[in-house]
Amino acid sequence: MRTYPLWAKLLGYGVFCLVLLAVPLFISDDYLLNKFARYLVFGIVALALSISWGYAGILNLGQAVSFGLGSYCMAMALKLRTIPIQTGAEGLPDFMVWNNVKSLPWFWVPFHSYAFAIAAGVLVPVILAFLLGSFVFRARVTGVYVAIITLALLVVVNLVIIDRQRYTGGFNGLTDLEPLELFGVTFDPYAVATYYLIAISLAVALFLGLAVVHSKTGLVMQAIRADETRVRYFGYDVAAYQTFALCLSAGIAGFAGMLYTLVMAFASPTFLAVPISLSIVIWCAVGGRTSLLGSALGAIVVTGVQGSLSDTPAFLETWTLIMGVLFIVVVLFLPRGLISLIDLVPFGRRTDATPARAARRGRVSVR
Repeated sequence: MRTYPLWAKLLGYGVFCLVLLAVPLFISDDYLLNKFARYLVFGIVALALSISWGYAGILNLGQAVSFGLGSYCMAMALKLRTIPIQTGAEGLPDFMVWNNVKSLPWFWVPFHSYAFAIAAGVLVPVILAFLLGSFVFRARVTGVYVAIITLALLVVVNLVIIDRQRYTGGFNGLTDLEPLELFGVTFDPYAVATYYLIAISLAVALFLGLAVVHSKTGLVMQAIRADETRVRYFGYDVAAYQTFALCLSAGIAGFAGMLYTLVMAFASPTFLAVPISLSIVIWCAVGGRTSLLGSALGAIVVTGVQGSLSDTPAFLETWTLIMGVLFIVVVLFLPRGLISLIDLVPFGRRTDATPARAARRGRVSVR
């Protein structure tokens, strides 16, 4: 394993972001651009998981909770601006009319404001993550038990969304949404402006994450991942750092969910389902969970290959088998993910990445 100086990482991240921003110059098909924008959104939510799992050692199997809640927050604001075919006296969303709701529920009212919706899309997942983290990490719950708790939370939230059909749209979700319009710019799902919004958001998330993981807080998080007990003996509040990692990951995932609503033009309970949450974990693992860029690339590559194969008539019956073989090959030959291919470049300093060495590095760095 090689380590690279910060300037080299900044250069690599910068080149990657410039490539993303140049994509519209080579793709004139609006459908393909929309498709690629979706892959970038998955890249954002995968790098969000990398912060909590790859750097803090917290395997969150319920990452889709934050993603889905962010999606619904944006969808609620856009739905209130839609002129449905059937409306009540109060201008209710169509599904509320069909379910005999007489007035707009109180928790829908603030979503008339875009500012509130955008803030809620980030803060609601962060608050939920803070409450969960405070409860779990203060009780010193670790390992697989955290994964089980987060997965259980995902199932509960998904069931609530589906069960409260009168207020959430149930299985159908929130559809027939108006495009987002801010500062005179309309972010239609197939617009170039929407692609640039998502690409710039991914770039900001990458550099924000890089700043965090290279700060003292990030070093403590990595030390906790290596040896939680040693970090606690040095007097650090381990639970606080773990909660921070979970909250930061949730906030970024919530923002990704809002972007996904823009690019898909609807919100669905499938965004909060177990399959997509497990897919996020797979993307992160395939790309390299200990690398923000690797996690984002993993999501883009996996979803891109999956989309291409599933849309090709020759692979309609076999694309899932091909994806399975791809995952097995990566796990067997690239256990640190696709990002480890960069080690083939003869640049950087080779290090011993054993857990003991990692723990000592974390201990020295944060003192």
